[in-house]
Amino acid sequence: MSGDVSDRKRLIAITEANLKDKNKHIYISSHHDFFPDKCYGQSSKEKGIGKEMTLIVEGLTETFKTDIGIDGDNGKPRNFFRNRKWVRKFFEKHEIRAGDVVAIERLSTYTYRIYPFESKNLREGAHIPDYWPDIDHRKHTVIDLFAGCGGMSVGLQKAGFENLLAVEWDSSCCETFKANISPRIIQCAIQEIETFPTCDLLVGGPPCQGFSNLGERVPNDPRRQLWRHFLRAVRDAQPLIFVMENVPPLLKSAEYEEICKEARKLGYEIEGRVLNAADYGAPQVRKRVFIIASKIGQPTFPEPTYRNPDSPSNFESRNLPPWRTVRDAIGDLPGTPDEINWHIGRNPTEKSLRRYKCIPPGGNRWNLPVKLMPECWKKKTQGGTDLFGRLWWNKPSVTIRTEFYKPEKGRYLHPVENRPITHREAARLQGFSDEFQFKGNRIEVGIQIGNAVPPPLSYEIGLASIREIRRFRSKYERRFVHVTACG
Repeated sequence: MSGDVSDRKRLIAITEANLKDKNKHIYISSHHDFFPDKCYGQSSKEKGIGKEMTLIVEGLTETFKTDIGIDGDNGKPRNFFRNRKWVRKFFEKHEIRAGDVVAIERLSTYTYRIYPFESKNLREGAHIPDYWPDIDHRKHTVIDLFAGCGGMSVGLQKAGFENLLAVEWDSSCCETFKANISPRIIQCAIQEIETFPTCDLLVGGPPCQGFSNLGERVPNDPRRQLWRHFLRAVRDAQPLIFVMENVPPLLKSAEYEEICKEARKLGYEIEGRVLNAADYGAPQVRKRVFIIASKIGQPTFPEPTYRNPDSPSNFESRNLPPWRTVRDAIGDLPGTPDEINWHIGRNPTEKSLRRYKCIPPGGNRWNLPVKLMPECWKKKTQGGTDLFGRLWWNKPSVTIRTEFYKPEKGRYLHPVENRPITHREAARLQGFSDEFQFKGNRIEVGIQIGNAVPPPLSYEIGLASIREIRRFRSKYERRFVHVTACG
C-alpha cells in the first residue's frame, strides 16, 4: 500500500483563512522541508532573496518565479510564497473553496507543479476502462485502494481472490502491480474515482503520515482524512468484508472512533488489532493495525502461524514453528551483491566502510569510536539503538522502511558483510518471492518495498476472509434452495 510519497508530493487543505485576503494564500507552514534551503531569503531586498523556484500552475498559461521569505523579526520562514499574485487566478480558475485540497508536486529541485487535488466544485472523475480483460467470475473479487506495488494484493491473490480494481497514484507502483498481479489498476488519487463497483472484499492502507510516530502529526492534515474516501468506496462497493491497514497510533486517534462509527452506520461489525508480520511467516518484526469490518458476522482475524521463540508458549502456540529469521530469508544470497534481480550494492565512502567494520553482530552506532561518529551523535548520548545497527542472523529483521539501504536510518547493516542490505534482501525480508518483478529506479523500488504489506501476512488475512465469505455464501445458498423448494 502506498504510504509515504511526501518526498515528491504534498497535499494542502484550503481553509477560510486561505481565501480571506485579496491575493489569497496557500499556506506551507508544515511543508518547509519540501523546498530547498537555498529558496529561503531575507525579507529585506538589501539582503537579497532566496534562489527562485519555477511554479507551473495548472490552468494558467504562464509560469511563475518565486522564493520563500524569512521574517526579519524572528528569523523564521514565512508560511507562504513571496510572490503570490498567481494564487488568486489559480483559485478563481478552478473555483477553489474551503475544504478543497491543493497538491504541490516536485518535478525537479527548483521546479514545482501546483494543481487542484480534490475540488468539490470541479472533478473529472476516473472510470474503469472498457478494454480491461474480463475477470474469473468463479472467484471472489477484491478492490485494493492505495495499492502500492501490490503487497496486499499478491497475498490475497494467492489466497484465491480475483483483482477487480486497484487504485494507486504512483506510476512506478502501478507498473509493478501490472507486471505481477493484474492490469486492472487505475493511476490516480482515490478522490478522482466517482463510483466503485461492487465486490466481495475491499482493502486499503490510507497513507499514514498523519498518524506515524516518525513524522509530524499535523492538525487537520488532509492525509488523515483519506479514510473518508475509503469509506465512500465501501458505501459504493458494498463488500461483505473490508480491511484497512495503518500504523498502531491510529487506534488511539479520534479518527479511529469516527471510522468505527461510520462503519457501523453502514451495517458492519468492526474491530481493530495490531498484528505482527513475524507471527504470520514474514522474517520481520513489523507491527501494523488492521481494522477488519464484516457485514456477515464478527470480524475474523487470522490465527498466528509462527511463534516468538523468546515468549512462553501456550496450548495454541506450542506446536507452531518459531519466527523465521534473517538467515532463513537471505542466507543463500551472495555476500557480495551480484547486481542480479535487485541484489544491488551501494558505493560507500572510505569513512562509511570504516564505520561498517566497527559494528559487531547486533551492534549499533554506540559501537563506533568517537573519531568516526558524526558530530550530532557525539552530542546526543541517548536515543535510538537501531541507528547504524547490524541485523542478527538468528532473529527476524526490524521493520523494513523505505530507506533500508541507508544504515543511518536504522538497523540495516548485513549480519556479517560490511554493507547495508540490498533491495533483494529487503524484498525477501518483506516476504516477496524472487519471481516478483519490481519496476522503477532504485529509489522508487525502495519506496515500494518499504511501504508494502508483507505478502505472507496478507495471504493469511485473505485465507481468513475467504473462509468467512464461503461460509456465508454456502449458508445463503442452502437457505435460498430451501425457500425455493418450499415455495
